[in-house]
Amino acid sequence: MSIKQEFKEFIMRGNVIDLAVGMVIGTAFSGIVKSLVDDVIMPPIGLILGGIDFSNLFITLKDGATPPADGYATLEAAKTAGAITLNIGSFINTIVSFLIIASAIFMVVKLINSLKKQPAPEAEAPAEPSEEVLLLREIRDSLKK
Repeated sequence: MSIKQEFKEFIMRGNVIDLAVGMVIGTAFSGIVKSLVDDVIMPPIGLILGGIDFSNLFITLKDGATPPADGYATLEAAKTAGAITLNIGSFINTIVSFLIIASAIFMVVKLINSLKKQPAPEAEAPAEPSEEVLLLREIRDSLKK
């Protein structure tokens, strides 16, 4: 069998196509969750915590070529100046995004597992008759003779 034929069989398996569709949908879902975290969830949390803008929450490790006297106003300004920064806010946003995506995946898997048919319980073998029943059967059979 040629490599081309093997590759074609591999690609045409249902699992590979399902995986590809899942990756595309997952990527789109990831973009939606990122926007949800950055634009909807984190601004109110930042406001509650004293007006912190998490997207611009960073620590300057090393100044750029021309550092401003009062520090960098935004992360973008620090990066433009060539400063080396520790981007704490971006990391927090990524953690929140991960938790939302993990929760959504958990719920989907839980739903799929609940929709799968549970195997039917095996029929129990009839219980052995009691000694009284066996004795009555013997009496019946002996009377028939």
